[in-house]
Amino acid sequence: MPPLAYFGIESSGLSLAVDLLILFVVVFYISLIYWTYSDARRRIQDPMLIGCATAASLFPFVGTIVYMILRPPEYIEDVRERELEMQAAEARLHQLDQSLCPHCDYRIEKDFVRCPSCLRKLKERCVSCSRPLEQTWTICPYCEADVQGIAPRTRRRRAPAPVETELADLDPPLAADVEDTDARPVAATEAATRPRSAPRARRPRSST
Repeated sequence: MPPLAYFGIESSGLSLAVDLLILFVVVFYISLIYWTYSDARRRIQDPMLIGCATAASLFPFVGTIVYMILRPPEYIEDVRERELEMQAAEARLHQLDQSLCPHCDYRIEKDFVRCPSCLRKLKERCVSCSRPLEQTWTICPYCEADVQGIAPRTRRRRAPAPVETELADLDPPLAADVEDTDARPVAATEAATRPRSAPRARRPRSST
């Protein structure tokens, strides 16, 4: 029985090429259907929409192209991961806004002046703007008023370093020049204040 001829082609070589091409198209079509189904499961949570996307891919090539245009831009895992990151960031911010009372370990906020549980005073209020102040503040950061009972901090002035330390910090040639320069006025002063010795009297020459 002669082999089935496609499009009137009776050559065995051309018939084999056409058979391989048809097989490739069929495999590619089935692969597109499976890819549409698996991709829809990763992007869509509703099973009905997943079934609709898979059914649309049964239309050769056109259904898959339409699904690629209308599919959600993100995977479900990426959406969940972003939501978890946002929840963790909100929890960190909420934790920064709240702390524990040092007396009864009750949860308090940073703006509390008294603990609502033990009624201990936690912060002082500014006499000018009545906002809560930290214990380490010397002025109110809101109205620039001085905090009562706390003296403003002043910077300590550094004592001038001795000359020997400054000379030690210099390079050896520069230090030697500075020492020679400083020693010259001292030597000149000592020479000026030193008493001069009387000139020796000359002995008369004996005449022979």
